[in-house]
Amino acid sequence: MVAAVAVAWLLLWAAACAQREQDFYDFKVVNIRGKLVSLEKYRGTVSLVVNVASQCGFTDQNYRDLQQLQRDLGPRHFNVLAFPCNQFGQQEPDSNKEIESFVRSTYSVSFPMFSKVAVTGTGAHPAFKYLIEISGKEPTWNFWKYLVAPDGKVIGAWDPTVSVEEIRPHITALVRKLILRNREDL
Repeated sequence: MVAAVAVAWLLLWAAACAQREQDFYDFKVVNIRGKLVSLEKYRGTVSLVVNVASQCGFTDQNYRDLQQLQRDLGPRHFNVLAFPCNQFGQQEPDSNKEIESFVRSTYSVSFPMFSKVAVTGTGAHPAFKYLIEISGKEPTWNFWKYLVAPDGKVIGAWDPTVSVEEIRPHITALVRKLILRNREDL
């Protein structure tokens, strides 16, 4: 009897150890049109996760640079994942529909947009809690950027004073690595 219990505990322990560690792509989010989306659909690609705002001093340059980055590298190997947030200076006050209309008409945004979320504090979306916990860096303003590898691991985090162009070499290196790995797997 004792041996059977010991074996059962050993099997449970082994199963717990075999479980994959949680990563960014394990979360579910709501897109800007209200549909539940699993971030799993982005696994295998490089992602730049950004909390965006429509009425911020950083808005124009960031949206232009993010869209250019998406055009240059995505969507097969890379995506900007944009999460509107109204926590900093109340600079994203509009509805999801108004936000989508603004970014599509003003910046021709083609990257995935998600519903407005909280990115800090107790009400922060679990995906952002994960990004903060893993990177050790919490957003303090709009256009905070997190670079996520194809396996869902957080590679880096930058505040809004760091431009998209300064981050581009890190993203490009990850995308190149992904393309080379995919070619080797063929």
